[in-house]
Amino acid sequence: QVQLVESGGGLVQAGDSLRLSCAASGRTFSNYAMGWFRQAPGKEREFVAAINRSGSQTNYAESVKGRFTISRDNAKNTVYLQMNNLKAEDTAVYYCAASGASWYNAVGGHAYALWGQGTQVTVSS
Repeated sequence: QVQLVESGGGLVQAGDSLRLSCAASGRTFSNYAMGWFRQAPGKEREFVAAINRSGSQTNYAESVKGRFTISRDNAKNTVYLQMNNLKAEDTAVYYCAASGASWYNAVGGHAYALWGQGTQVTVSS
């Protein structure tokens, strides 16, 4: 199995950028599609972005498309979320997750069984 630890969250101003990292333990990182999700206070957790095992395919929620970029480095067992032009509505706890399912199932934010503990991102307006 893979254990996930997020980092890189913080307090920024609207328009700023932030890069989240998610370090995975274990030697099978490249066997998993990876995703980023977020949960704002009083709201349900929502899908943000996903990347397939090799890093050749990605998918984004409409709300972040064009501003966020997901990437991965399988040699470093790490997945990243580059967040640009942050908005107040991006404030949330951000979680990375791993899916052993097919890309067909993982691309839309489904079938993620392994989760990190989350990192807080706060964007002041």
